[in-house]
Amino acid sequence: MRLLDSLKPLGLLVLRLGVATIFLSTGYDKLFGAPGKWLAWFPQQGFPSYFAYVAGSLELFGGVFLVLGLLTRVIGLLLAIQMAVAVWKVSLPHSGIYNVEGYGLPLMLGVACFALFTVGGGMLSVDGATFERSGKAKAKA
Repeated sequence: MRLLDSLKPLGLLVLRLGVATIFLSTGYDKLFGAPGKWLAWFPQQGFPSYFAYVAGSLELFGGVFLVLGLLTRVIGLLLAIQMAVAVWKVSLPHSGIYNVEGYGLPLMLGVACFALFTVGGGMLSVDGATFERSGKAKAKA
């Protein structure tokens, strides 16, 4: 068990990097790859077109922050909320509850982001070297 416990920082790093890879890609596409497509798509889903910029910025910059492990809990919460809205307002109405393939990716991303919100970035992160470590030092004192 101690061996597995010693791998927790690596597990959190892999989780952060995997989630960040997806958000970096989708955020880049919304902002720079094909913004016109997204500006037209968001109103079709019932959102204002400028939400393409809001979602793209959160995904792109959130992905950068996740790679660094900076403000992991805040970014995790924001992205989890965004994915919850994506599942509830976009994926489920189009695919239905029984077609998991239609909402599986945003659901899993939301769950992973919620996990990062609850546990933080881990020792192998900027948070771990600054915010989270200083909190543990104060608690021991």
